[in-house]
Amino acid sequence: MTPALPEWMYPPRDEGWFADDLDHLPEAPRHTELIDGALVFMLSPQRSWHSQIVTALVNALTEQAPERIVVEREMTIRLDKLNRPEPDFLLTTASFDPDRTFYTPDQVILVGEVVSPESAHRDRMVKLRKYAEAGVTHYWRVEEEDGAPAVHTYELDEPTGSYAPTGVHRHGLRSAMPFAIAIDLDGLLIRGKR
Repeated sequence: MTPALPEWMYPPRDEGWFADDLDHLPEAPRHTELIDGALVFMLSPQRSWHSQIVTALVNALTEQAPERIVVEREMTIRLDKLNRPEPDFLLTTASFDPDRTFYTPDQVILVGEVVSPESAHRDRMVKLRKYAEAGVTHYWRVEEEDGAPAVHTYELDEPTGSYAPTGVHRHGLRSAMPFAIAIDLDGLLIRGKR
């Protein structure tokens, strides 16, 4: 016999969950996302590699970002009524609001996803399409290649509403968009401790 789900896990309406419902689910696990009206839980343990890469990229981007751009970690983006994904990091031009629980696409200039086995399909296919359709200008997907990060960068092609790949960066990432960025990818991990 399958145990019953907790009451809060049942959608409040036939259409499923709406983006604003996430703010009213105090029992939901951390890092709960909404994709196409369905709750997505990040239940598998986070690997150290993933955590270190996210932290290192957030720190590198924070050091290099112009004053008007803020780097956030693990904040959802309300793409539309049925989608509120949580990227690993994002860059925003929105002013600080201590009570903020999400950003909107017009406030976000770059989203970054560090791929893990559990999220690979969503990061490579689903979120790539959804962020582009919502108008987020830049998307970074970080893959692990032999223990090292490889950053796949994309820029929005506005006429088609889809992302065009702008490069695969190994060892180092240099970009003029969305601002001048230079990151030593080989130096992101704590050497000798992986």
